[in-house]
Amino acid sequence: MSDGEADPLERPWRHVEVTHEGGLVEVHLKRLDARNALDLAFLRELTEVARLLRLRTDVNAVIVTGTRDYFSAGADLSAIKQRVIAPTVLESREMIMAGPDLCRAWEEIEAVTIAAVEGYCIGGASALAIACDFRIMGEGSYMRLPEVPLGINMSWRSVPRITALVGPSRAKRYVIFGERADAKTCLDWGMADEVTPKGKALDIAREWARKILALPPIPVRMTKEAVNVAASPLGHATAFMDRDQYLVTTRTKDFTEGVSAFFEKREPKFRGD
Repeated sequence: MSDGEADPLERPWRHVEVTHEGGLVEVHLKRLDARNALDLAFLRELTEVARLLRLRTDVNAVIVTGTRDYFSAGADLSAIKQRVIAPTVLESREMIMAGPDLCRAWEEIEAVTIAAVEGYCIGGASALAIACDFRIMGEGSYMRLPEVPLGINMSWRSVPRITALVGPSRAKRYVIFGERADAKTCLDWGMADEVTPKGKALDIAREWARKILALPPIPVRMTKEAVNVAASPLGHATAFMDRDQYLVTTRTKDFTEGVSAFFEKREPKFRGD
């Protein structure tokens, strides 16, 4: 940023609040009327924020967080329906890239990224947190992927990232069963880096950020890039097709049944159709 030039991060965002002080940027999720559920507009805004941050030399740490009670309820189910009933399959396929684009944009930020999680962090929100470098979780918080029990695959190209963190068996367990992984489990498995007293995740994330800001930025960025490549060198090769799998699964009767059962609070009856 040159002197006198307006900082594009300081615009009035619709669903996020962005603060920039020193080398630290904080991104607070603020779609509070929907428990920070990720509809298409929210996904695109978060992606734009990440792209603005990607190569900023005046930013060395980025924290993304929700409220003291929850991180995010995940992808908005009504938004899912809108994406998959677009006029053409081609248009649906383009809209479905919003999730993968979001995670890729956050992963590609050169500064170190930290997700501070309180309460629930579900579905696509979990994918966003896992695309960050570190996750700090408050006691009582949890991450969960409900996609498979709803009749769809877990996409957003997140499976390689999850597998790199927890290993194949636990990745299958986490993705397939759709069960809560509480903060302690996430710490034991490697999906969380520290568990704090409830309500303190953001405070500890700021402490981690201060440690990062005290380090020389060039080797920090080099190390981040090297570790990410080493952890998942075949990530794209194994996940590039997951949006097309998503497109297929959202057109099955099992998906319709899964979503209906969720809203009707009953057990689904899947038929493999």
